[in-house]
Amino acid sequence: MARTPVQETPSPVSASPAAITPQRITDDLDRLLEVLPAAVGQALAPAEAREQLLEVVLDLGRVPEARYPGRAVALGEAVVERADLAAVVQNLGAFGGDNRAGIERTLHRISAIRNRTGAVVGLTCRVGRAVFGTVAMVRDLMDSGESLLLMGRPGVGKTTALREIARVLADDLDKRVVVIDTSNEIAGDGDIPHPAIGRARRMQVARPELQHQVMIEAVENHMPEVIVIDEIGTELEAQAARTIAERGVMLVATAHGNELANLVKNPTLSDLVGGIESVTLGDEEARRRRTQKTVLERAAEPTFPLAVEMHSRHRWLVHRDVARTVDLLLRGQLPRPQVRELDANGELQLREAPPPVAPKALPSPAPLPPPSRPRFTPLAPVPLPDPQGSQHSDLEGCSALGDTAAVSDARPLQLYCAGVSEQLVEQAVRSRRLPVQQVPLVEEADAVLSIRQQLGRDPEVRRRAQASGVPILVIKADTLPQIQRGLERLLQRQGGTSPSPAAPSAAQDDAHGALEECRLAVEQVVLPQGRPVELLPRQEGVRQMQAELAARYRLRSAVFGSGPQQRLRIFPP
Repeated sequence: MARTPVQETPSPVSASPAAITPQRITDDLDRLLEVLPAAVGQALAPAEAREQLLEVVLDLGRVPEARYPGRAVALGEAVVERADLAAVVQNLGAFGGDNRAGIERTLHRISAIRNRTGAVVGLTCRVGRAVFGTVAMVRDLMDSGESLLLMGRPGVGKTTALREIARVLADDLDKRVVVIDTSNEIAGDGDIPHPAIGRARRMQVARPELQHQVMIEAVENHMPEVIVIDEIGTELEAQAARTIAERGVMLVATAHGNELANLVKNPTLSDLVGGIESVTLGDEEARRRRTQKTVLERAAEPTFPLAVEMHSRHRWLVHRDVARTVDLLLRGQLPRPQVRELDANGELQLREAPPPVAPKALPSPAPLPPPSRPRFTPLAPVPLPDPQGSQHSDLEGCSALGDTAAVSDARPLQLYCAGVSEQLVEQAVRSRRLPVQQVPLVEEADAVLSIRQQLGRDPEVRRRAQASGVPILVIKADTLPQIQRGLERLLQRQGGTSPSPAAPSAAQDDAHGALEECRLAVEQVVLPQGRPVELLPRQEGVRQMQAELAARYRLRSAVFGSGPQQRLRIFPP
Protein backbone atom coordinates (compact mmCIF):
# COMPACT_ATOMS: atom_id res chain seq x y z
CA MET A 1 0.00 0.00 0.00
CA ALA A 2 1.62 3.22 -1.18
CA ARG A 3 1.64 6.20 1.11
CA THR A 4 3.29 9.56 0.99
CA PRO A 5 6.07 10.12 3.50
CA VAL A 6 5.29 12.09 6.61
CA GLN A 7 6.04 15.80 6.17
CA GLU A 8 7.63 17.53 9.13
CA THR A 9 6.82 21.18 9.79
CA PRO A 10 8.45 23.54 12.31
CA SER A 11 7.21 22.86 15.81
CA PRO A 12 5.36 25.83 17.28
CA VAL A 13 6.16 26.80 20.84
CA SER A 14 3.47 27.81 23.31
CA ALA A 15 3.41 31.11 25.08
CA SER A 16 4.18 29.08 28.20
CA PRO A 17 7.57 27.41 28.73
CA ALA A 18 6.17 24.00 27.72
CA ALA A 19 6.68 23.15 24.08
CA ILE A 20 3.88 22.21 21.73
CA THR A 21 3.87 18.78 20.16
CA PRO A 22 5.57 19.05 16.72
CA GLN A 23 3.17 19.14 13.81
CA ARG A 24 3.08 16.16 11.46
CA ILE A 25 0.98 16.11 8.29
CA THR A 26 -0.09 12.91 6.58
CA ASP A 27 -2.31 13.04 3.52
CA ASP A 28 -1.96 9.70 1.61
CA LEU A 29 -2.10 11.80 -1.54
CA ASP A 30 -0.77 8.97 -3.74
CA ARG A 31 -3.88 6.94 -2.92
CA LEU A 32 -6.06 9.74 -4.31
CA LEU A 33 -3.97 10.26 -7.44
CA GLU A 34 -4.21 6.55 -8.27
CA VAL A 35 -7.95 6.81 -8.90
CA LEU A 36 -7.78 10.04 -10.92
CA PRO A 37 -7.17 10.13 -14.71
CA ALA A 38 -3.55 9.49 -15.67
CA ALA A 39 -3.03 12.99 -17.08
CA VAL A 40 -4.17 14.54 -13.80
CA GLY A 41 -1.89 12.26 -11.77
CA GLN A 42 1.13 13.24 -13.88
CA ALA A 43 0.37 16.95 -13.55
CA LEU A 44 0.26 16.62 -9.75
CA ALA A 45 3.33 14.37 -9.46
CA PRO A 46 5.86 17.15 -8.59
CA ALA A 47 6.15 17.98 -4.90
CA GLU A 48 5.48 21.68 -5.49
CA ALA A 49 2.17 20.82 -7.18
CA ARG A 50 1.03 18.85 -4.11
CA GLU A 51 1.91 21.44 -1.49
CA GLN A 52 -1.25 23.03 0.01
CA LEU A 53 -3.45 21.26 -2.56
CA LEU A 54 -7.07 21.53 -1.42
CA GLU A 55 -9.08 19.72 -4.08
CA VAL A 56 -9.16 18.54 -7.68
CA VAL A 57 -12.23 19.38 -9.78
CA LEU A 58 -13.29 17.20 -12.71
CA ASP A 59 -16.22 18.60 -14.72
CA LEU A 60 -17.49 17.04 -17.93
CA GLY A 61 -16.29 18.95 -21.02
CA ARG A 62 -13.87 21.15 -19.07
CA VAL A 63 -10.15 21.09 -18.32
CA PRO A 64 -9.34 19.51 -14.91
CA GLU A 65 -8.52 22.05 -12.22
CA ALA A 66 -6.40 21.96 -9.07
CA ARG A 67 -7.39 24.36 -6.33
CA TYR A 68 -5.06 25.88 -3.75
CA PRO A 69 -5.69 28.57 -1.10
CA GLY A 70 -6.63 31.69 -3.08
CA ARG A 71 -5.91 30.31 -6.57
CA ALA A 72 -6.79 27.62 -9.12
CA VAL A 73 -4.50 25.96 -11.70
CA ALA A 74 -5.56 24.17 -14.89
CA LEU A 75 -4.15 20.65 -15.28
CA GLY A 76 -3.23 20.15 -18.93
CA GLU A 77 -5.31 21.07 -21.96
CA ALA A 78 -7.47 17.98 -22.54
CA VAL A 79 -11.07 18.20 -21.32
CA VAL A 80 -12.70 15.63 -19.08
CA GLU A 81 -14.76 13.00 -20.91
CA ARG A 82 -17.51 10.69 -19.67
CA ALA A 83 -15.11 7.73 -19.75
CA ASP A 84 -12.76 9.58 -17.36
CA LEU A 85 -15.55 10.18 -14.86
CA ALA A 86 -16.79 6.59 -15.16
CA ALA A 87 -13.29 5.24 -14.49
CA VAL A 88 -12.93 7.36 -11.34
CA VAL A 89 -16.35 6.32 -10.05
CA GLN A 90 -15.53 2.65 -10.63
CA ASN A 91 -12.38 2.92 -8.49
CA LEU A 92 -14.24 4.49 -5.59
CA GLY A 93 -16.52 3.12 -2.94
CA ALA A 94 -20.27 3.45 -3.23
CA PHE A 95 -21.76 6.94 -3.12
CA GLY A 96 -24.11 7.58 -0.21
CA GLY A 97 -27.34 9.53 -0.08
CA ASP A 98 -25.34 12.73 0.27
CA ASN A 99 -23.48 12.02 -3.03
CA ARG A 100 -20.18 11.49 -1.21
CA ALA A 101 -17.71 8.63 -1.51
CA GLY A 102 -14.20 7.93 -0.28
CA ILE A 103 -11.13 5.74 -0.48
CA GLU A 104 -10.89 3.13 2.24
CA ARG A 105 -8.70 4.08 5.23
CA THR A 106 -7.96 7.53 3.83
CA LEU A 107 -9.46 10.90 4.67
CA HIS A 108 -10.09 11.99 1.08
CA ARG A 109 -13.65 12.88 0.12
CA ILE A 110 -15.08 12.68 -3.40
CA SER A 111 -18.39 14.45 -4.02
CA ALA A 112 -20.47 13.94 -7.17
CA ILE A 113 -22.52 16.36 -9.27
CA ARG A 114 -25.30 14.59 -11.17
CA ASN A 115 -27.56 15.58 -14.04
CA ARG A 116 -31.35 15.25 -14.01
CA THR A 117 -31.17 11.56 -14.90
CA GLY A 118 -28.71 10.78 -12.09
CA ALA A 119 -25.57 10.39 -14.21
CA VAL A 120 -22.33 11.81 -12.76
CA VAL A 121 -21.20 14.91 -14.70
CA GLY A 122 -18.72 16.33 -12.19
CA LEU A 123 -16.49 15.29 -9.29
CA THR A 124 -14.93 17.30 -6.48
CA CYS A 125 -11.99 15.37 -5.03
CA ARG A 126 -11.10 16.99 -1.72
CA VAL A 127 -7.75 16.19 -0.13
CA GLY A 128 -8.05 14.96 3.45
CA ARG A 129 -5.10 15.47 5.79
CA ALA A 130 -4.38 14.39 9.32
CA VAL A 131 -2.48 17.18 11.07
CA PHE A 132 -0.97 16.17 14.40
CA GLY A 133 -0.14 19.05 16.76
CA THR A 134 -2.77 21.66 15.86
CA VAL A 135 -4.71 20.93 19.04
CA ALA A 136 -2.19 23.05 20.95
CA MET A 137 -4.32 26.10 20.08
CA VAL A 138 -7.09 24.85 22.41
CA ARG A 139 -5.30 22.29 24.58
CA ASP A 140 -6.17 24.11 27.82
CA LEU A 141 -9.89 24.17 26.91
CA MET A 142 -10.00 20.39 26.61
CA ASP A 143 -8.84 19.97 30.20
CA SER A 144 -11.86 21.93 31.46
CA GLY A 145 -14.31 19.19 30.45
CA GLU A 146 -16.79 21.74 29.05
CA SER A 147 -18.39 21.38 25.63
CA LEU A 148 -16.56 23.12 22.80
CA LEU A 149 -17.98 24.51 19.54
CA LEU A 150 -15.76 25.26 16.52
CA MET A 151 -16.99 27.77 13.92
CA GLY A 152 -15.57 28.97 10.64
CA ARG A 153 -16.14 29.17 6.93
CA PRO A 154 -15.78 26.01 4.80
CA GLY A 155 -12.17 25.00 4.19
CA VAL A 156 -10.69 26.76 7.21
CA GLY A 157 -9.77 23.46 8.90
CA LYS A 158 -12.64 22.72 11.29
CA THR A 159 -12.79 18.98 10.50
CA THR A 160 -9.00 18.66 10.69
CA ALA A 161 -8.99 20.24 14.14
CA LEU A 162 -11.94 18.09 15.21
CA ARG A 163 -10.07 14.95 14.20
CA GLU A 164 -7.01 15.91 16.22
CA ILE A 165 -9.11 16.88 19.26
CA ALA A 166 -10.77 13.42 19.20
CA ARG A 167 -7.35 11.73 19.16
CA VAL A 168 -5.96 13.78 22.05
CA LEU A 169 -9.06 13.26 24.19
CA ALA A 170 -8.95 9.51 23.60
CA ASP A 171 -5.19 8.85 23.73
CA ASP A 172 -3.71 11.57 25.95
CA LEU A 173 -6.61 12.22 28.34
CA ASP A 174 -7.95 8.63 28.38
CA LYS A 175 -11.54 9.67 27.68
CA ARG A 176 -14.21 7.41 26.24
CA VAL A 177 -14.72 9.19 22.92
CA VAL A 178 -17.32 8.36 20.27
CA VAL A 179 -17.13 10.08 16.87
CA ILE A 180 -20.43 10.54 15.01
CA ASP A 181 -19.19 10.28 11.41
CA THR A 182 -21.95 11.25 8.99
CA SER A 183 -20.03 11.19 5.70
CA ASN A 184 -16.94 9.27 6.86
CA GLU A 185 -15.15 12.60 6.75
CA ILE A 186 -13.67 12.50 10.26
CA ALA A 187 -12.36 8.92 10.36
CA GLY A 188 -12.16 8.11 6.65
CA ASP A 189 -13.95 5.64 4.39
CA GLY A 190 -14.30 1.95 5.19
CA ASP A 191 -15.17 0.00 8.30
CA ILE A 192 -11.82 0.55 10.05
CA PRO A 193 -11.34 4.14 11.31
CA HIS A 194 -8.31 6.13 10.21
CA PRO A 195 -5.46 6.22 12.78
CA ALA A 196 -5.85 10.00 12.96
CA ILE A 197 -8.60 9.66 15.59
CA GLY A 198 -6.49 7.39 17.82
CA ARG A 199 -8.42 5.13 20.18
CA ALA A 200 -11.69 7.01 19.68
CA ARG A 201 -14.59 4.87 18.48
CA ARG A 202 -16.53 5.76 15.36
CA MET A 203 -20.27 5.40 14.66
CA GLN A 204 -21.21 5.77 11.01
CA VAL A 205 -24.46 7.41 9.91
CA ALA A 206 -26.36 5.74 7.08
CA ARG A 207 -28.11 8.92 5.91
CA PRO A 208 -27.39 12.54 6.87
CA GLU A 209 -30.96 13.12 8.10
CA LEU A 210 -30.44 10.41 10.74
CA GLN A 211 -27.48 12.06 12.43
CA HIS A 212 -29.52 13.29 15.43
CA GLN A 213 -30.78 9.74 16.07
CA VAL A 214 -27.28 8.29 16.03
CA MET A 215 -26.15 11.01 18.47
CA ILE A 216 -28.79 9.91 21.00
CA GLU A 217 -28.06 6.23 20.31
CA ALA A 218 -24.38 6.76 21.10
CA VAL A 219 -25.22 8.16 24.54
CA GLU A 220 -27.76 5.48 25.38
CA ASN A 221 -25.79 2.45 24.17
CA HIS A 222 -22.06 3.15 24.52
CA MET A 223 -21.62 5.35 27.64
CA PRO A 224 -19.24 7.92 26.12
CA GLU A 225 -17.61 10.69 28.09
CA VAL A 226 -17.11 12.75 24.95
CA ILE A 227 -19.08 12.86 21.69
CA VAL A 228 -17.50 14.44 18.59
CA ILE A 229 -19.82 15.70 15.84
CA ASP A 230 -19.05 17.41 12.55
CA GLU A 231 -21.39 20.02 11.06
CA ILE A 232 -24.42 20.47 13.28
CA GLY A 233 -26.83 22.00 10.78
CA THR A 234 -30.46 21.19 11.63
CA GLU A 235 -32.81 22.00 14.47
CA LEU A 236 -33.15 18.32 15.39
CA GLU A 237 -29.37 18.01 15.70
CA ALA A 238 -29.26 21.14 17.86
CA GLN A 239 -31.94 19.67 20.14
CA ALA A 240 -30.06 16.36 20.32
CA ALA A 241 -26.89 18.23 21.27
CA ARG A 242 -28.71 19.95 24.16
CA THR A 243 -30.12 16.61 25.32
CA ILE A 244 -26.64 15.10 25.34
CA ALA A 245 -25.11 18.08 27.19
CA GLU A 246 -27.80 17.92 29.87
CA ARG A 247 -26.83 14.27 30.51
CA GLY A 248 -23.34 15.38 31.51
CA VAL A 249 -21.56 14.30 28.32
CA MET A 250 -18.91 16.62 26.86
CA LEU A 251 -19.58 17.68 23.27
CA VAL A 252 -17.06 18.78 20.66
CA ALA A 253 -18.73 19.90 17.45
CA THR A 254 -18.45 22.19 14.45
CA ALA A 255 -20.97 24.54 12.84
CA HIS A 256 -20.84 26.72 9.77
CA GLY A 257 -20.63 30.46 10.45
CA ASN A 258 -17.77 32.92 10.50
CA GLU A 259 -18.42 34.08 14.06
CA LEU A 260 -20.63 33.63 17.08
CA ALA A 261 -22.94 36.43 15.96
CA ASN A 262 -23.95 34.30 12.96
CA LEU A 263 -25.33 31.61 15.26
CA VAL A 264 -27.22 34.17 17.34
CA LYS A 265 -29.01 35.34 14.17
CA ASN A 266 -29.59 31.79 12.88
CA PRO A 267 -33.04 30.61 14.08
CA THR A 268 -32.12 26.98 13.36
CA LEU A 269 -28.90 26.87 15.39
CA SER A 270 -29.41 29.65 17.96
CA ASP A 271 -30.23 27.04 20.62
CA LEU A 272 -26.55 26.00 20.56
CA VAL A 273 -25.74 29.32 22.24
CA GLY A 274 -28.80 29.50 24.49
CA GLY A 275 -31.62 30.46 22.13
CA ILE A 276 -33.21 33.89 21.68
CA GLU A 277 -36.58 35.08 22.98
CA SER A 278 -38.48 38.37 23.02
CA VAL A 279 -39.00 39.85 26.51
CA THR A 280 -41.17 42.79 27.57
CA LEU A 281 -39.52 44.88 30.28
CA GLY A 282 -41.22 46.89 32.98
CA ASP A 283 -41.17 50.68 32.81
CA GLU A 284 -38.49 51.00 35.50
CA GLU A 285 -36.21 48.40 33.92
CA ALA A 286 -36.62 49.92 30.46
CA ARG A 287 -35.64 53.33 31.84
CA ARG A 288 -32.66 51.85 33.65
CA ARG A 289 -31.42 50.19 30.46
CA ARG A 290 -32.35 53.21 28.35
CA THR A 291 -33.95 50.99 25.77
CA GLN A 292 -37.32 50.07 24.37
CA LYS A 293 -39.65 47.89 26.39
CA THR A 294 -39.49 44.87 24.07
CA VAL A 295 -35.97 43.46 23.82
CA LEU A 296 -34.25 40.22 22.82
CA GLU A 297 -32.65 38.13 25.54
CA ARG A 298 -30.99 34.74 25.87
CA ALA A 299 -33.58 32.05 26.60
CA ALA A 300 -31.39 29.44 28.36
CA GLU A 301 -27.84 28.44 29.19
CA PRO A 302 -25.76 27.68 26.07
CA THR A 303 -25.29 24.06 25.01
CA PHE A 304 -21.62 24.94 24.39
CA PRO A 305 -20.07 27.10 27.16
CA LEU A 306 -16.87 27.43 25.07
CA ALA A 307 -16.65 28.55 21.44
CA VAL A 308 -13.83 29.09 18.97
CA GLU A 309 -14.00 31.24 15.84
CA MET A 310 -11.49 29.88 13.30
CA HIS A 311 -10.69 32.85 11.10
CA SER A 312 -7.75 31.06 9.50
CA ARG A 313 -5.60 28.00 10.17
CA HIS A 314 -3.27 30.09 12.33
CA ARG A 315 -5.65 32.62 13.94
CA TRP A 316 -8.42 31.55 16.32
CA LEU A 317 -10.67 33.66 18.56
CA VAL A 318 -11.69 31.95 21.81
CA HIS A 319 -14.87 32.81 23.75
CA ARG A 320 -14.44 31.43 27.27
CA ASP A 321 -17.92 32.50 28.38
CA VAL A 322 -20.42 32.07 25.55
CA ALA A 323 -23.35 33.13 27.75
CA ARG A 324 -21.78 36.53 28.46
CA THR A 325 -20.78 36.97 24.81
CA VAL A 326 -24.35 36.34 23.63
CA ASP A 327 -25.73 38.76 26.23
CA LEU A 328 -23.37 41.47 25.00
CA LEU A 329 -24.32 40.85 21.37
CA LEU A 330 -28.03 41.09 22.17
CA ARG A 331 -27.42 44.44 23.89
CA GLY A 332 -25.63 45.75 20.83
CA GLN A 333 -22.18 45.62 22.43
CA LEU A 334 -19.03 44.06 21.02
CA PRO A 335 -17.45 41.11 22.89
CA ARG A 336 -13.71 40.82 23.50
CA PRO A 337 -12.62 37.24 22.80
CA GLN A 338 -9.09 35.97 23.36
CA VAL A 339 -6.99 35.98 20.18
CA ARG A 340 -4.67 33.02 19.62
CA GLU A 341 -2.22 33.11 16.74
CA LEU A 342 0.77 31.19 15.44
CA ASP A 343 3.41 33.68 14.39
CA ALA A 344 6.04 33.27 11.66
CA ASN A 345 8.30 31.40 14.10
CA GLY A 346 5.60 28.88 14.97
CA GLU A 347 5.07 30.28 18.47
CA LEU A 348 1.61 30.51 19.99
CA GLN A 349 0.70 34.09 20.92
CA LEU A 350 -2.17 34.81 23.32
CA ARG A 351 -3.68 38.27 23.63
CA GLU A 352 -6.99 39.88 24.39
CA ALA A 353 -8.93 41.52 21.58
CA PRO A 354 -8.60 45.33 21.59
CA PRO A 355 -11.53 47.28 23.05
CA PRO A 356 -14.13 48.27 20.47
CA VAL A 357 -13.61 51.73 19.06
CA ALA A 358 -17.28 52.61 18.80
CA PRO A 359 -19.58 50.00 20.34
CA LYS A 360 -23.03 49.84 18.82
CA ALA A 361 -25.53 50.89 21.46
CA LEU A 362 -29.10 49.82 21.89
CA PRO A 363 -31.84 52.09 20.52
CA SER A 364 -31.78 55.19 22.70
CA PRO A 365 -32.70 58.86 22.46
CA ALA A 366 -31.04 60.65 19.58
CA PRO A 367 -27.61 62.18 20.34
CA LEU A 368 -27.69 65.79 21.46
CA PRO A 369 -26.20 68.52 19.25
CA PRO A 370 -23.42 70.72 20.66
CA PRO A 371 -24.63 73.47 23.00
CA SER A 372 -23.54 76.17 20.56
CA ARG A 373 -26.27 75.08 18.14
CA PRO A 374 -30.01 75.18 18.81
CA ARG A 375 -30.85 71.82 20.33
CA PHE A 376 -34.50 71.25 19.51
CA THR A 377 -36.34 72.02 16.30
CA PRO A 378 -40.10 72.07 15.77
CA LEU A 379 -41.78 68.75 15.21
CA ALA A 380 -42.31 69.63 11.55
CA PRO A 381 -39.61 72.15 10.53
CA VAL A 382 -41.00 74.33 7.74
CA PRO A 383 -39.13 77.25 6.10
CA LEU A 384 -41.02 80.37 7.17
CA PRO A 385 -40.73 83.57 5.07
CA ASP A 386 -39.16 86.47 6.93
CA PRO A 387 -40.67 89.84 5.91
CA GLN A 388 -37.68 91.61 7.47
CA GLY A 389 -35.29 90.06 4.95
CA SER A 390 -32.14 88.18 5.97
CA GLN A 391 -31.62 90.20 9.15
CA HIS A 392 -33.30 87.51 11.30
CA SER A 393 -32.95 84.52 8.97
CA ASP A 394 -30.76 82.70 11.49
CA LEU A 395 -33.76 82.38 13.82
CA GLU A 396 -35.62 80.04 11.52
CA GLY A 397 -36.38 76.72 13.21
CA CYS A 398 -34.59 77.71 16.47
CA SER A 399 -35.97 77.81 19.99
CA ALA A 400 -36.57 81.35 21.23
CA LEU A 401 -36.61 82.72 24.78
CA GLY A 402 -37.20 86.31 23.93
CA ASP A 403 -35.00 88.34 21.65
CA THR A 404 -32.61 87.13 18.99
CA ALA A 405 -29.47 87.73 20.99
CA ALA A 406 -30.72 85.44 23.73
CA VAL A 407 -31.24 82.63 21.21
CA SER A 408 -27.82 82.81 19.64
CA ASP A 409 -25.86 83.14 22.87
CA ALA A 410 -27.96 81.19 25.41
CA ARG A 411 -26.35 78.12 26.99
CA PRO A 412 -28.78 75.20 27.34
CA LEU A 413 -29.54 73.99 30.85
CA GLN A 414 -27.54 70.80 31.49
CA LEU A 415 -30.08 68.46 33.13
CA TYR A 416 -29.64 65.04 34.80
CA CYS A 417 -32.83 62.97 35.14
CA ALA A 418 -33.27 60.57 38.08
CA GLY A 419 -36.27 58.31 37.72
CA VAL A 420 -37.85 60.67 35.21
CA SER A 421 -38.75 59.39 31.75
CA GLU A 422 -36.25 60.77 29.26
CA GLN A 423 -38.85 60.48 26.51
CA LEU A 424 -41.27 62.72 28.43
CA VAL A 425 -38.49 65.23 29.02
CA GLU A 426 -37.76 65.22 25.30
CA GLN A 427 -41.43 65.80 24.53
CA ALA A 428 -41.71 68.64 27.04
CA VAL A 429 -38.61 70.37 25.69
CA ARG A 430 -39.75 69.96 22.09
CA SER A 431 -43.30 71.14 22.65
CA ARG A 432 -42.26 74.22 24.68
CA ARG A 433 -39.02 74.81 22.76
CA LEU A 434 -36.98 75.02 25.96
CA PRO A 435 -33.16 75.27 25.98
CA VAL A 436 -32.54 72.07 27.97
CA GLN A 437 -29.94 69.38 27.28
CA GLN A 438 -29.84 66.02 29.09
CA VAL A 439 -26.46 64.75 30.32
CA PRO A 440 -25.50 61.22 31.51
CA LEU A 441 -23.59 62.24 34.69
CA VAL A 442 -24.62 64.24 37.75
CA GLU A 443 -21.25 66.00 37.77
CA GLU A 444 -21.88 67.42 34.28
CA ALA A 445 -25.32 68.81 35.15
CA ASP A 446 -26.51 72.27 36.16
CA ALA A 447 -29.50 70.73 37.94
CA VAL A 448 -31.06 67.37 38.79
CA LEU A 449 -34.73 66.62 38.08
CA SER A 450 -36.02 63.69 40.13
CA ILE A 451 -39.22 62.12 41.37
CA ARG A 452 -39.58 61.74 45.12
CA GLN A 453 -39.38 57.94 45.26
CA GLN A 454 -36.19 57.79 43.17
CA LEU A 455 -34.08 59.68 45.71
CA GLY A 456 -35.03 57.11 48.32
CA ARG A 457 -34.17 54.19 46.05
CA ASP A 458 -30.93 55.72 44.82
CA PRO A 459 -29.27 57.84 47.56
CA GLU A 460 -26.08 57.91 45.50
CA VAL A 461 -27.64 60.57 43.25
CA ARG A 462 -28.25 62.87 46.24
CA ARG A 463 -24.71 62.32 47.54
CA ARG A 464 -23.08 63.07 44.16
CA ALA A 465 -25.27 66.14 43.65
CA GLN A 466 -24.36 67.54 47.08
CA ALA A 467 -20.67 66.85 46.47
CA SER A 468 -20.80 68.71 43.15
CA GLY A 469 -23.03 71.53 44.37
CA VAL A 470 -25.79 70.65 41.90
CA PRO A 471 -29.34 71.64 42.96
CA ILE A 472 -32.09 69.01 42.96
CA LEU A 473 -35.69 69.71 42.00
CA VAL A 474 -38.17 67.06 43.17
CA ILE A 475 -41.49 66.59 41.37
CA LYS A 476 -44.40 64.50 42.60
CA ALA A 477 -45.01 62.28 39.57
CA ASP A 478 -43.43 61.30 36.28
CA THR A 479 -46.02 63.06 34.12
CA LEU A 480 -45.72 65.54 31.28
CA PRO A 481 -47.36 68.54 33.08
CA GLN A 482 -45.17 68.00 36.18
CA ILE A 483 -42.04 67.79 34.03
CA GLN A 484 -42.98 70.94 32.09
CA ARG A 485 -43.50 72.96 35.28
CA GLY A 486 -40.27 71.60 36.73
CA LEU A 487 -38.24 72.58 33.66
CA GLU A 488 -39.73 76.08 33.70
CA ARG A 489 -38.79 76.53 37.36
CA LEU A 490 -35.23 75.38 36.71
CA LEU A 491 -34.84 77.69 33.73
CA GLN A 492 -36.31 80.60 35.69
CA ARG A 493 -33.79 79.99 38.45
CA GLN A 494 -30.94 79.74 35.99
CA GLY A 495 -31.73 82.86 33.95
CA GLY A 496 -33.65 84.97 36.43
CA THR A 497 -36.52 85.38 33.94
CA SER A 498 -39.50 83.37 32.88
CA PRO A 499 -38.54 80.62 30.48
CA SER A 500 -41.77 80.80 28.57
CA PRO A 501 -41.24 81.61 24.92
CA ALA A 502 -42.25 85.01 23.73
CA ALA A 503 -45.28 85.51 21.61
CA PRO A 504 -44.66 84.29 18.08
CA SER A 505 -43.96 86.90 15.49
CA ALA A 506 -46.12 87.53 12.46
CA ALA A 507 -43.65 85.61 10.30
CA GLN A 508 -43.87 82.58 12.62
CA ASP A 509 -47.65 82.69 12.42
CA ASP A 510 -47.57 82.24 8.70
CA ALA A 511 -50.69 80.19 7.96
CA HIS A 512 -49.03 78.01 5.34
CA GLY A 513 -46.19 77.01 7.65
CA ALA A 514 -48.58 76.31 10.54
CA LEU A 515 -50.77 74.05 8.40
CA GLU A 516 -47.73 72.22 7.06
CA GLU A 517 -46.51 71.69 10.62
CA CYS A 518 -49.91 70.26 11.55
CA ARG A 519 -50.00 67.96 8.52
CA LEU A 520 -46.55 66.52 9.14
CA ALA A 521 -47.29 66.02 12.85
CA VAL A 522 -50.43 64.04 12.01
CA GLU A 523 -48.90 61.93 9.23
CA GLN A 524 -45.53 61.23 10.89
CA VAL A 525 -46.38 60.89 14.60
CA VAL A 526 -50.07 60.88 15.56
CA LEU A 527 -51.37 58.33 13.03
CA PRO A 528 -48.40 55.93 12.64
CA GLN A 529 -47.14 56.07 16.27
CA GLY A 530 -50.41 56.71 18.13
CA ARG A 531 -48.93 59.54 20.25
CA PRO A 532 -50.41 62.99 20.94
CA VAL A 533 -48.50 65.99 19.65
CA GLU A 534 -48.46 69.61 20.80
CA LEU A 535 -47.93 72.16 18.05
CA LEU A 536 -46.15 75.50 18.43
CA PRO A 537 -47.96 78.46 20.01
CA ARG A 538 -50.06 80.22 17.36
CA GLN A 539 -52.58 83.01 17.09
CA GLU A 540 -56.24 82.13 17.47
CA GLY A 541 -57.09 82.27 13.79
CA VAL A 542 -54.18 80.01 12.86
CA ARG A 543 -55.03 77.53 15.66
CA GLN A 544 -58.56 77.30 14.31
CA MET A 545 -57.22 76.45 10.84
CA GLN A 546 -54.99 73.76 12.37
CA ALA A 547 -57.97 72.29 14.29
CA GLU A 548 -60.02 72.13 11.07
CA LEU A 549 -57.17 70.32 9.32
CA ALA A 550 -56.93 67.80 12.18
CA ALA A 551 -60.68 67.25 11.98
CA ARG A 552 -60.32 66.27 8.31
CA TYR A 553 -58.14 63.40 9.53
CA ARG A 554 -60.93 62.55 12.02
CA LEU A 555 -58.70 63.46 14.95
CA ARG A 556 -59.61 65.33 18.15
CA SER A 557 -57.73 68.44 19.21
CA ALA A 558 -57.77 70.88 22.14
CA VAL A 559 -56.15 74.18 23.09
CA PHE A 560 -53.68 74.26 25.99
CA GLY A 561 -51.81 77.10 27.64
CA SER A 562 -52.73 80.66 28.37
CA GLY A 563 -52.11 84.05 26.82
CA PRO A 564 -49.64 84.09 23.95
CA GLN A 565 -48.62 80.49 24.78
CA GLN A 566 -51.90 78.96 23.68
CA ARG A 567 -51.20 75.99 21.42
CA LEU A 568 -53.07 73.11 19.85
CA ARG A 569 -52.70 69.50 20.99
CA ILE A 570 -53.75 66.74 18.57
CA PHE A 571 -54.82 63.36 19.98
CA PRO A 572 -54.53 59.95 18.29
CA PRO A 573 -57.72 58.19 17.15
